[in-house]
Amino acid sequence: MGKKQTAEKFGRFAESLAAWSLRLKGYRILARGFRCRVGEIDIIARRGSLLVFVEVKARRNIAEAAESVRPRQTGRITRASSVFVQGRPSLDGLDQRFDVILVSPWRWPVHLVDVWRPES
Repeated sequence: MGKKQTAEKFGRFAESLAAWSLRLKGYRILARGFRCRVGEIDIIARRGSLLVFVEVKARRNIAEAAESVRPRQTGRITRASSVFVQGRPSLDGLDQRFDVILVSPWRWPVHLVDVWRPES
């Protein structure tokens, strides 16, 4: 298996681990790997009146994972979140939050809450 396939496999595993960690905290997973013209969102989850858009970052260690979240990427996720909600009017009135889950080998995922806010 090549380096790229290994990285993709680890990324899929990291997203599954992140989704399970959210479920254990009482979130309901609404979508995984949501893609649209303007961007992609790894996990979209809901808990009560809160809609959470989650970026999952998997790296060799937590520090590398945290450093890999870039402003250009957060902009794409923010735009994609608008597309997701527009297509689901029942979610329109919910509070929204943007989180990051950091994954590294042999550690439980680190959930960073409310990492960025869309510019008004």
